Amino acid sequence: MAGHSDSSSSEKKSSEAMNDVPTFSTENMQNNMKVIYYSRTFMSIIGGVIAGILGFTGFMGFIFYFLVMANTSIGLIAKAKFSVHLYFDSWNRIILDGFMGGLMSFVLFWTFAYDIVHIF
Repeated sequence: MAGHSDSSSSEKKSSEAMNDVPTFSTENMQNNMKVIYYSRTFMSIIGGVIAGILGFTGFMGFIFYFLVMANTSIGLIAKAKFSVHLYFDSWNRIILDGFMGGLMSFVLFWTFAYDIVHIF
């Protein structure tokens, strides 16, 4: 009987170990990453237009971009109710992914809005 008891305790330990391993749905992870990229692209465009309208030039425009992206990261973390590991496999996914990808959109709309408002 003691041997049987030991095997059941090892089964309990292995089932507890299986419960500790986080599992993610790849479809849900892909959807969450799409939301991050769309949000960052949208905020890059809006931030670029605002930077152009406000007349930021040079270094101030890039500082504004990094502030917009930091606010976007905070907003996405708040949307996840500060439980990032329930929706993503690491903090880097929500904080850094797509951070530099929106820079080209930002610069495009920044210069476009600046030209329309301040040059024409």
